[in-house]
Amino acid sequence: MKIRQALALATVAILPSLTGCLSHTRAVPRTRVADVIMSTSLDSMAGQINTRFNAIDTFNAAVEISATTGGGLQGKETQSLAFSGYILMRKPEFLRVLLLLPVVRTQALDMVSDGSNFKLFIPPRKRAIVGSNTLTTTSKNGLENLRPDVIFDSMFIQGPDEKQILSMTTDIRVIESGKKKKDLIEEPAYAVQILSKPEGTDRTVSTIRVIHINSTDLLPYQQDIYDADGKVITKAYYSDYQYYGTTPFPSKIVVERPRDHYSLTINITKLTLNGHLDDDQFELKIPEGINIETLK
Repeated sequence: MKIRQALALATVAILPSLTGCLSHTRAVPRTRVADVIMSTSLDSMAGQINTRFNAIDTFNAAVEISATTGGGLQGKETQSLAFSGYILMRKPEFLRVLLLLPVVRTQALDMVSDGSNFKLFIPPRKRAIVGSNTLTTTSKNGLENLRPDVIFDSMFIQGPDEKQILSMTTDIRVIESGKKKKDLIEEPAYAVQILSKPEGTDRTVSTIRVIHINSTDLLPYQQDIYDADGKVITKAYYSDYQYYGTTPFPSKIVVERPRDHYSLTINITKLTLNGHLDDDQFELKIPEGINIETLK
């Protein structure tokens, strides 16, 4: 016993000297705690998500969209020019995306969807495509796997339905602030997991979406969307919120499709919420003589 006590005392005695010899101190950027931090409950957070989604019945936005393809696996990235255009949405799931060619401002792309099926017309290539919103056969060209649901689900964050399970965790994130982005702010961040329980299982749940929400204004800054196998298929990032009446909406949305190796950057330059949109604004007539491809 005395030997053990002696060894313990000797260890305690030499720790300071060992620490000084074996450790190294380096300078790191200094962070500060956010000035305003808002706390909330899971039920309140879910209610706010649903309230924001339900507050938008129609959506009429002037946008600029650019795409980036490639990445580390290809060893290169290719970024397209920014296309100006419009995104229209009317609930339940009607969507139209119209993009214009730079400079000449003629149609580059026109896509409409009723939530189940879509039509796509690319005038410069005299190419027309129709198909289901549900992708069953993937293309090696990642952008050809783009479906209206990717845009709809990324832009309009939906809360849980009555059958889904909710969970919430809290973490710390560090963000850059200030004009030169040298001010580092440390703030709590919430992650709301939306889960489903497959029929016939007792202990198994699957993740549908994870919505990341900052604690300074309780608005989403990221959403992760999963497939049935638990793989992330879409990551969406939200910033530069503007208020339209009492409804906040991000002016910049970045949509990443990691498995398809492409991303879209959507900048909203003008937005009207809940204005009237006619049925014919969601109709796409493909000109005669254009061969129509059917995607499965």
